[in-house]
Amino acid sequence: MPRITAGRFGGRRLRAPRGRGTRPTASRIREAWFSALGDSIDGARVVDLFAGSGALGLEALSRGAQHAHFVESNRRAAAAIRENIRRLDVKDRATVVVRDVFAFIGAPGHRAGHFDIALADPPYASDAAARLVARFQAEPFAELLCVEHASGLTNLGEGVVWTRTYGDAQLTFLESDSFHPPREP
Repeated sequence: MPRITAGRFGGRRLRAPRGRGTRPTASRIREAWFSALGDSIDGARVVDLFAGSGALGLEALSRGAQHAHFVESNRRAAAAIRENIRRLDVKDRATVVVRDVFAFIGAPGHRAGHFDIALADPPYASDAAARLVARFQAEPFAELLCVEHASGLTNLGEGVVWTRTYGDAQLTFLESDSFHPPREP
């Protein structure tokens, strides 16, 4: 069961959707992720793509993000996210969207400037991470994209700020032209 690692809700447990379809981001990876983001999370408009339990977006809210959108295509996972939002009492700072991530980011209004930070943990067994990065590079939907993917994904192209490996997982941060990069962890 995932847990918020720091901030206002630090230590609080989150409900995860049942089944094997969701793989929550490990706590140590989330800690590294948010350590790299540092103060840039304060007041940020965040989108949690492939949200699963919502752990990334809820961690962002716990650490001071202004608002988080949670995009998840699985209805059971979306129900878990709604329950976590209710339990943390952040309904006024959260929006759950039950939709395919690529349809969501392709919709009018989801271009750079709409979101400050996009957090994404797509399924490792798919090509979603590479497709997401390619879409971001063609039409940025946030100022910064932070994506977790299986280690070994290379040749991500332009805009890579940094990549770090944590066992079989890798974190990659990419920026659009208008963003000031996070500090090196």
